[in-house]
Amino acid sequence: MRRRASQPPGPACAFPGPVRVTQQDVRYPSLVGRGLRRFRGSPDEVWVAGATEHVVQAVQHAVRHDMRVAVRSGGHCYEGFVDDPAVRVVIDLSGMRKVSFDPLLNAFAVEAGATLGEMYRDLFLGWGVTVPAGWCPDVGVGGHILGGAYGPLCRSAGLSTDHLYAVEAVVVDRHGTARSVVATREPSDPYRDLWWAHTGGGGGNFGTVTRYWFRSPDADGDDPAGLLPAPPASVLSFHAEWDWQGMDETAFGRLVGNHGQWSEQHSSPDSPFTSLYSELHLLRLPAGRHVMDGQVADTGPAAERLLDAYITALNQGIGTPFTLQKQQLPWLTSALRGPGVDASPYRVKLKAGYLRRRLTDQQIAAAYHQLTRTDYPNPGGALGLYTYGGKVNTVAPEATATAQRDSVLKAVYVAAWEDPAEDDTHLAWIRSFYRDVYADTGGVPVPGTGNSDGSFVNYPDTDLADPRWNTSATPWSTLYYKDNYARLQTVKARWDPRNVFTHALAVEPPPT
Repeated sequence: MRRRASQPPGPACAFPGPVRVTQQDVRYPSLVGRGLRRFRGSPDEVWVAGATEHVVQAVQHAVRHDMRVAVRSGGHCYEGFVDDPAVRVVIDLSGMRKVSFDPLLNAFAVEAGATLGEMYRDLFLGWGVTVPAGWCPDVGVGGHILGGAYGPLCRSAGLSTDHLYAVEAVVVDRHGTARSVVATREPSDPYRDLWWAHTGGGGGNFGTVTRYWFRSPDADGDDPAGLLPAPPASVLSFHAEWDWQGMDETAFGRLVGNHGQWSEQHSSPDSPFTSLYSELHLLRLPAGRHVMDGQVADTGPAAERLLDAYITALNQGIGTPFTLQKQQLPWLTSALRGPGVDASPYRVKLKAGYLRRRLTDQQIAAAYHQLTRTDYPNPGGALGLYTYGGKVNTVAPEATATAQRDSVLKAVYVAAWEDPAEDDTHLAWIRSFYRDVYADTGGVPVPGTGNSDGSFVNYPDTDLADPRWNTSATPWSTLYYKDNYARLQTVKARWDPRNVFTHALAVEPPPT
């Protein structure tokens, strides 16, 4: 086994040393304002790291002074884990953005401060390969990978964590000493449990990841071009819209039902439709439409045939105005122009659920009611239904920390608004929406019941730990991790025995 990682080529880091920014520093507002708009923290210090040793110094400083520490990569956490008032030290990884090939580990190294767009560009232009991950190019690699990231290529290539070979993490031992370790997926690696925990165990639980290495599990040889999936030369990108006007409850039910039926029928690993990915957003009535964006990772007539068959299946029996725009794009162009979130003016609350089968008639009726309620005028609410499955479902639930391995759709519930004074109104709406859809299972998607298989940890939702909104008697940890939670707790006890890395939905130490 190649045991020691090499340093990537080029300068050692972007900074001569860790940049320690206090509240009086002119740089402070920019650094604490990097998160989503609904949360703003006020830490005493922000340490900008350019290298792993900087992170070790920052973590050691926080431990020595008994200061709660959190880490920020891209700043897209949907709960206030980093911006918690209890957090006094934030480690900002935006200075760690290098992407390189590491010949010692025979894998591609990506520092945790890089964005997905930077990773896609550098891997593709340098070696003609990619990691299947998310659609938003400005999202940071750091927290994204840890939750079992998915995106347009996941149905044909699996999750990003399915290609994760190793992680470098800064951890703290029981004596309070911070150090960095490299953990690989090699069966002989004594640190392998730490690698496993980062294949879907979520961020802020075991340590601070500073670098990832990627190599596909079936890759062979030393040629870098053969160690990760090669993306298609081009993709057929498409955007569809259905008018709300004239769409009654029956037509709405047909659209949602058709989409769910297609997903059930075409999400097996050997389906030719695994190259097709879409996100159907069922918007609130005031928005005037429903929208769908997607791509077919193929070229020419083959891509056109797959898309035509898909659209025909979705439109069966609907009879409302519909438009479709499509464009063949080079793959990298498509990857770098995906939906962005950094410039969004909105405050956002997300909830999620894995679907092993289509929504039931009762669930569709609940969605129709919530999207057409006249006592809630906000147009910024939606139910997203994202195609899933395919290659994702060829991995055993215990092989990685991502336990959900037989779903065909991801459901994403969204509320977006601008005025902070309206927070309670919009939170009440999305909570009632989620509760109504999962009314038969205590207001949450309990794994193994009906069509549900829990929730997605990268869309964290603290309501799942609140008995007012989760009346199922199923703990939040089971909703996210299913049977893998006990193993994650064991990893927590070994690698973070002082519980230095914690937040509102953190993996808890095992009971003593």
